[in-house]
Amino acid sequence: MASDQENSQDANAPNDTSEKEITRGITIMKSIIRDRDKAVTYNVNWNADNQLIGSNAAKLASYIGTLVRMHIPITATRWSNKELGSAKDKIWTEILRSFNIEDTTTRKKYILQLVGKRHRGWRTFLTNKYLKDKEIFFVEYDPEYPVKYAIFITEEEWVAFVAQRRDENFKKVSATNRERASNPTYAYKKGRLGYARLEEKILDETKSDATSLPPHVLWKEARVGKDGTVRDDVQHIYDECETLSQSISTAEDQENRSVLSRALNVPEYPGRVRGKGHGCTPTSLYKNPRRRNPSNQEVMETLQALQAQVLQLQKDNERYRCMEKCSSQLKETSEKASINCQNKFPEGISSCQLYLSSPTYRLVGKGKVHNTSGDLLHHRPLPDGHLKVSVDVVLDKDALLPIPDIVSETTLLRDAIGSFVAWPLDLIFIDDEVFAQGSQQLSQKIGSRQKNKRDLPVTSLPKKRSFVPRYQISLETLVDSSDMATAGAIRLLDMEEDIFGYSCTETIGKEDLEHIFRHQELGVGVIHTYIRFLYDNFMRGNDQLSNRFRFVSSSLVNKALICREPDSCREYLVKRFMASSTNNLYLWPYNSGCHWLLLAIHPLKEVVYFLNSIDGEWTNYPDMKQLVDTSIKVFRSQRQARVPRTKSSNITWIKVQCPLQRNGIDCGYFVMRFMREIINMNQIEIPITYFDEYKCAHYTRLQLEQIKEELCQYFIKKRLISI
Repeated sequence: MASDQENSQDANAPNDTSEKEITRGITIMKSIIRDRDKAVTYNVNWNADNQLIGSNAAKLASYIGTLVRMHIPITATRWSNKELGSAKDKIWTEILRSFNIEDTTTRKKYILQLVGKRHRGWRTFLTNKYLKDKEIFFVEYDPEYPVKYAIFITEEEWVAFVAQRRDENFKKVSATNRERASNPTYAYKKGRLGYARLEEKILDETKSDATSLPPHVLWKEARVGKDGTVRDDVQHIYDECETLSQSISTAEDQENRSVLSRALNVPEYPGRVRGKGHGCTPTSLYKNPRRRNPSNQEVMETLQALQAQVLQLQKDNERYRCMEKCSSQLKETSEKASINCQNKFPEGISSCQLYLSSPTYRLVGKGKVHNTSGDLLHHRPLPDGHLKVSVDVVLDKDALLPIPDIVSETTLLRDAIGSFVAWPLDLIFIDDEVFAQGSQQLSQKIGSRQKNKRDLPVTSLPKKRSFVPRYQISLETLVDSSDMATAGAIRLLDMEEDIFGYSCTETIGKEDLEHIFRHQELGVGVIHTYIRFLYDNFMRGNDQLSNRFRFVSSSLVNKALICREPDSCREYLVKRFMASSTNNLYLWPYNSGCHWLLLAIHPLKEVVYFLNSIDGEWTNYPDMKQLVDTSIKVFRSQRQARVPRTKSSNITWIKVQCPLQRNGIDCGYFVMRFMREIINMNQIEIPITYFDEYKCAHYTRLQLEQIKEELCQYFIKKRLISI
């Protein structure tokens, strides 16, 4: 670093200074002052990202340090304090006298940010030098006044500074920051060079015509040691960035998280670009101007355009209603169309697969087809060539409905989960393909499935231990011998008010049992039946457990209902929370459309435990999170709780490191086992690393089979299936 320094040794050095320590004088940059008196100024250069580079950049940085010590008191704790305005202007004026820098708002902002960094560094240096011992712990005795820096610090300022640093709150913050910085995962190894000058050095050495380098390239080079070796974990992050950069556009990189932040799996902070250093912002890097608020004229033009679109949609809606009316009139006059029961499908309710033919022929979801005589859809006759279908599982989140639902204004399949829609006949396929073929053919078909049903894409059973799912086999035998062997057969299970806060009846169909036997994706009926099992076998008669754990109905609060009827979902949650005592943990199996996860909510402590077996974040489910946060705030208001202002909008979400699934099927089984283990541990607080008694990376197939065995045993015990 180009600077003139006083090399004379200070006579007032601390007594404990080692003889081997090389002392240095105070940096006051006399050469710059002498050149300034001679009207000599220094040129500085800026790179494409508006960062300081060039031979004089280091000189300017050192000079800024001198000006900070001269004009900013060490007792200044907040850089944004308006009382420092005159001192900042003085420093800016002094810099302009010696360096050729444009006197613009952008340049001044950049320089004053550097000034603030130097001021924080100056205060940190004094703390480490005089207030801490060699182990970086605060000393108990009163530190001596640093006579060496008497030209910058008065004795009164020093006493006030020591008092600030000895404050207990500051010590806690200092200890936290020291711990965080003590062992970085990817250590920076370029000293005071900085990203901007590192980039300049690389471009000069490679004689490249480029004006800048990608952030992940600089990030990697900044972690290369003097021996030139690159650690494997650093190289892995770099390789992942290279892969991501091929699939993420610049616009997406700017609007969301950068490639480097994605690879590191860390949050992106506003106003900065990771891997580019001080002064580089998203605006300067991506060369996109900051969005401005629209003018009144632009707002009115947008409003008029929206009104025109609404008018056109109303016309299209009216035209569709007229066509539908004409179609229904034709049905009434046609003897063939007077009954909606189609011969192609078995009569009643059957599990089915839903396909679309445009833009490609593909499977988009699963549900149940309702093929009953005179069936209506939202009090209207079904369109020709369509049947009424209830949507249970969505496999293509972007799939459109064949016919948009005018009543609920739904156009996407994922928004129709739990509701009825019209689906073309030729795009519906019955899962079991069981028609009226006679009991012998049905038994043969089930028998053939019995041989192959264990060959599934899930964790295999332990080879050393023979496991026989006797309750599953027994239940399947009962099903084959009862009326449940026919498609569309159902059983009803009463759910007491204590379970979900209201009394209801759960419907269990043949296809729900087949899902258990075949180890397929589970519907809400199976999940709720297992909740009834937990209530009957663990909580009934046990006041401690029944008063501690409660459940939220997945039928009343799910992805589809949150989008269509958020107010009713919120009212139900608040009503459930209002019934809580001091220590209540609410277990809510949440269906996002094609995936089950578990929320454990403590409304009084305002804590939400997030258990996701695919290792996703709660930010991936914004509608769900907003509903939970809003419900807790309404609950807080209704019980007139006093919450500190700093916490008024801060509801704690905790991601539990629970076991993870290794396929796309097991999520429902994982959620059931999560609930069982939480209740079995009888703890309101769930450890972040999950319970030690059940901690593992993945559940084995045997652990999931145990849950299925409990379910099947419960079906048999309740005599839901009888011959």
